[in-house]
Amino acid sequence: MKKHLLPLLALGLMMACNANQPRETSAVSDEEGLDTEPSKSQKMPAARPTNIYEVNIRQYTREGTIAAFTEHLDRLQDLGVEVLWIMPVQPIGKERRKGELGSYYSIADYTSVNPEFGSLADFQNMVKKAHERGMRVILDWVANHTAWDHPWIAEHPDWYTRNEAGEIIAPVEDWSDVADLNYSALGMPEAMRAAMRWWVEQTDIDGFRCDMAMMVPLNFWQETRAELDSIKPMFMLAEAEGPEFHQEAFDITYGWEMHHLLNALARGEKSPEDLEGYRAKQDSLYQASDLRMFFTTNHDENSWQGTVFERMGKNHRNAFVLAATFPNGLPLIYSGQEAGLRHRLAFFAKDSISWRDSSLYPFYQRVLRLRREHPALQPADEGSTFSLLKAQSDPALYVYLRENGGEQLFVLLNFSDGDTEYNLFLPEGNWQDPVNNRSYPAGAGTIAIPAHSFLLISKLTQ
Repeated sequence: MKKHLLPLLALGLMMACNANQPRETSAVSDEEGLDTEPSKSQKMPAARPTNIYEVNIRQYTREGTIAAFTEHLDRLQDLGVEVLWIMPVQPIGKERRKGELGSYYSIADYTSVNPEFGSLADFQNMVKKAHERGMRVILDWVANHTAWDHPWIAEHPDWYTRNEAGEIIAPVEDWSDVADLNYSALGMPEAMRAAMRWWVEQTDIDGFRCDMAMMVPLNFWQETRAELDSIKPMFMLAEAEGPEFHQEAFDITYGWEMHHLLNALARGEKSPEDLEGYRAKQDSLYQASDLRMFFTTNHDENSWQGTVFERMGKNHRNAFVLAATFPNGLPLIYSGQEAGLRHRLAFFAKDSISWRDSSLYPFYQRVLRLRREHPALQPADEGSTFSLLKAQSDPALYVYLRENGGEQLFVLLNFSDGDTEYNLFLPEGNWQDPVNNRSYPAGAGTIAIPAHSFLLISKLTQ
């Protein structure tokens, strides 16, 4: 058993400083202290949500329909979901289709619903029901390319990118089922913007997750955001990484670099010292108000790179806790992740999620609740600070303090194969770990952290 001692004087100085794919047991108890009564509030969340949930309609239920997914909204409300990101629901192209059912991202008609998923009325009803439960709904938007049998191919061939032979081309060689759009073409950006506006006006969605946003000119996103905001305030998520995307266009950007770092950290290939390097870079690049989406899985990673159990093994919970408590991060949950999704979902065929395993549900529910309710986990521009409490001599232990207005949250993460201890000073007050359902006395003491596990020790002044 390892021990790590931190002198109280050094702790005080650090606290004053601020600084942007096999299931195993952890320190989480799945049976105790779980409040499963769903909130009945009809109010929308605050301007800034605290988590995102990605919905794969095709695989979510045996039926694979919007209506069948809608039956899960009470459960997702109980889980604590605030934003539903709905993967594309439009008709899928048949020409040059991949696999039996094709890719969601090969869109044959921007302003209609794939009849395999249901009807426009089904989608409108789903949005209405989500709003009644206090959830926002954002639609996955594919602006970089269309299917080969989209009407624009015949009606406006000049809206597409061509090679030297004058042939319309795919944006990337491997994306053979889609045709690349040309944003220099007269009228094309306006038509795309009109299609996005149609969904806001017809279905009352709250924003968009913008696929491959970096492959579309930034000024298109900026102009589109301004126009859509004139209808209602939008929540915009960019599948892109870079501070420039936060300039007038997007509320939140992908944390791809963080995701790859989490994979490597979980496998022991990287250390908390690498996390500190990443955090320093984020602080230098991003503003205190910029939000990042951190995740342990999504549709791309699950289908092509493997499940969280394959990629992160015994440390998958630690990685999610990091995603939820790292500065200015919003955690993402992918469809079925809370049900221990243990296989790679087929991307071009029907492959329904099994909902039989509920063992991870309390973990995700408690972490989402903590992320939503704890003031110390608010963005930096709302007063939240980060203080590193662990010298980076141990490659497997990461300890930090999140604080806001005197309300504190200690985060202790042990990524190693062995149990460890940490000597921590807790100021006067009542201290609890709301995720692991444990209490801690004030004062200095040695705290045990099991292998591949975490502690979240909190004192609220209210």
